[in-house]
Amino acid sequence: MPKQFTEHEVIERIEDMRRRRPRFIDERITMSHGAGGKASRQLVEGLIVPLLENPTLASLGDAAVITAGPADGNGAGVQLAFTTDAFVVQPIRFPGGSIGELAVNGTANDLAVSGARPLWLSAALILEEGLRADVLAGEIEAMAAAAQAAGVTVVTGDTKVVQRGKADQLYVTTAGVGARAAGAALAPEFVQPGDKVLVSGTVGDHGIAIMLARGELDIDADVRSDTQPLWPLVSVALDACGAAVHCMRDATRGGVATVLNEIALATRLGVVIDEQQLPLRPEVVGAGEILGIDPLYVANEGKLVAFVAPEQADAALEAMRSLPAGGDAAIIGEVRDEPEGRVLGRTTFGGHRMIDMLVGDPLPRIC
Repeated sequence: MPKQFTEHEVIERIEDMRRRRPRFIDERITMSHGAGGKASRQLVEGLIVPLLENPTLASLGDAAVITAGPADGNGAGVQLAFTTDAFVVQPIRFPGGSIGELAVNGTANDLAVSGARPLWLSAALILEEGLRADVLAGEIEAMAAAAQAAGVTVVTGDTKVVQRGKADQLYVTTAGVGARAAGAALAPEFVQPGDKVLVSGTVGDHGIAIMLARGELDIDADVRSDTQPLWPLVSVALDACGAAVHCMRDATRGGVATVLNEIALATRLGVVIDEQQLPLRPEVVGAGEILGIDPLYVANEGKLVAFVAPEQADAALEAMRSLPAGGDAAIIGEVRDEPEGRVLGRTTFGGHRMIDMLVGDPLPRIC
């Protein structure tokens, strides 16, 4: 007879499997592989990273942190953050932003949550044959305005044109370099039990705005994308709390839920959030209920999640709220020893639910 496992042994086996590097076993790429959830993790960690294995890549942060030594070979050198991102959003213009603005903010924000002030960007454009010149000019103008607001300069780039029907008007790939703030050390390895979990504002705005902009659903709701630069929020939090800020992530694909799960898995700690404290716009809640989508899993393009030592959490919150971009910032939970590698949500009814990583792709092509 097959061996009978106790409930405890079954749970242990499940947790052991969750901690292992994912295996990629799919024969073809699907839209789910681009959603930022479980399928994305399997693709990146199970296929791509093993083939390009190196210590810097293995950290899988929002940006790679590298050290550039001084010309004379003396001293500690300068810590830089380097990142890249691609943007395939559809439609390319939506309430609150456009693909050009998104391309700048998305890359600058990956640098920011790594503790680096964004400095320089590159931009590669893939244009579809037939794209109107005024549409392209509008997106370049949007990139220029976003770069000025984020304090970065687009210093190099490339342009390619593909045949009509081979792209969706315009795709953009950007890469960025930033200078790490002195003393900044932001990484999952620094997260500790007792840390408070902060979000810098309302959750789910961007993804819902994109879905409504597509006009596929007859929902009348005024929801705008939250695309904006995050460095001002990061900077004030670091100035106020220094090393007490242990980790930051921008909650893009997969939303806040995926960020929390990534940190829980990386640290083997538990994260418990109070869903009543989660800042949400009523319009986003309503649209999410109609669409059957939990805002925790919806992408944001101008919100961060921070893990801060408990004695400094209120100071970090006050610092973020001092800026217009952080006016709705909130402490939504804390890190605990248990449940190991899991995220729990305390519901409005007083119970708890398991918040797992995103499965499937409820909102394709949102960034």
